[in-house]
This record gives sequence, C-alpha cells and structure tokens, in this order.
Amino acid sequence: MSKTPENMITTKNITKTVSTSEGPLTILQPISFDVKASETVAIVGASGSGKSTLLGLLAGLDEVSTGEIFLDGKGLHQMDEEQRAQLRGEKVGFIFQSFMLVQSLTALENIMLPAEIRGLDNPKKLAEELLAKVGLEHRGGHYPNQLSGGEQQRVAIARAFITQPKILFADEPTGNLDAANGERVENLLFDLNKSADTTLILVTHDNQLADKCERQLVMQAGELTERSNDAPRPSNGKPQLKAI
Repeated sequence: MSKTPENMITTKNITKTVSTSEGPLTILQPISFDVKASETVAIVGASGSGKSTLLGLLAGLDEVSTGEIFLDGKGLHQMDEEQRAQLRGEKVGFIFQSFMLVQSLTALENIMLPAEIRGLDNPKKLAEELLAKVGLEHRGGHYPNQLSGGEQQRVAIARAFITQPKILFADEPTGNLDAANGERVENLLFDLNKSADTTLILVTHDNQLADKCERQLVMQAGELTERSNDAPRPSNGKPQLKAI
C-alpha cells in the first residue's frame, strides 16, 4: 500500500484585512484548505479577487491577519519576518510575472544567486545544468536586457529550481509572454516540477495553464471554492464549484 502524501501546506481560517482611509478592508474571508506534497494547484479568479494576496501569504511574503498557515509543518503565522525569510530560503522557490532578474548579473549569475546565498556546493555547475535544461546554455553570459521576455522567464524558472525547493509559487508566470513563449514556459514549468517532485501553486488568468494543474481553487471576492476537474461544465459555461 502506498503511503498517503503529507500536506505541504495547511491553512486554517486565514484572513487578511488592511487599513484604508475609509476604514478596515477585508481582502480575504476565512479560508481553510490543504495542499499535498507534489500536487499542482492553480489559483484562478478575476483581478482584485485576492489571488496574489493569498499567494503572498502562503509563501510567507506577508502575514495573515488571523488564522494559521503551516508550510511543510512549520507555522508561518508564528514567525517574524526574519524567520519567514529563512524558511523561504530553505524550502520555497518563487516565479514572478515580471521576471525580477538582477539587471547587473548575467543569466548564469542570476541562476547561481540563490545557491550562493544558501551556501550550496558548486553553484556554477548547478546553474549551468539548469541553463541547459531550459535551453539557454548559449545565453549564460548575456544580461537580462539582452534576453527576450520568454528567455528571461526561463532564466527565472531555472533560478527558482536551483535550490531544489519543496514548494514553488508562481504568480502569472506566462502573463507577459506571447502564446508561443507562454506554452514553452508552461511545459518547462511542469517538466521541471515533475522531475524535481516539487509542490507547485500558481496564480493565473490562463485557463489552459490552470487546466494542466491537478486542482483549481477559485477566488471570488475574497472567498475560495474549488473547481472540479472531473465534473462536466454547465451549458452556461461557468465552472462547477464546490465549497472547501
């Protein structure tokens, strides 16, 4: 009998409220869900629904207002910023829509950077291997402004994987790419995810990308439901949802 995968993420009644000039604004209503190790999960929904806010909380980039988040068994809600940063360095990779490469470093140096910060052995060798995996071994000496958008995102993906994170977060990873480059980045993301046995959670407006994930969580006005991948879609074309 195969062992049931452990949860990589557990959330319990998490909320996010911010102060505004007009008073408190609740961005996330109480949310509870689990993500198993090695699962692929898409968070979808309209702009302003709270998707990126939720992703930032799960990655430890921001603090919950109330509730609990456990990442690989560690309580993010119990940590200060320094402790969360240490946990991110040990367990998390992050891919941004805007690539977020260091402009003064070459492609190879950008990929090496997290490995150097972690103190891993042979960061240059690891980076060269990943450059080859993303098909950019001939571009390692080029700077971000010398690379196309698709090439920059492939460098960003290689950088995210170099520390072999247990969980990878991606915020609109194909949002700034044309269709051809977007599809190439999608395939690369899932291929590397599978080979590294990494848990993947991504935010996307791209239904094609979301459909490649095992689960789809739908944000709407700060509330979360789950879209069933197996259930047929109603004739009105709206996704069939269930509360979680």
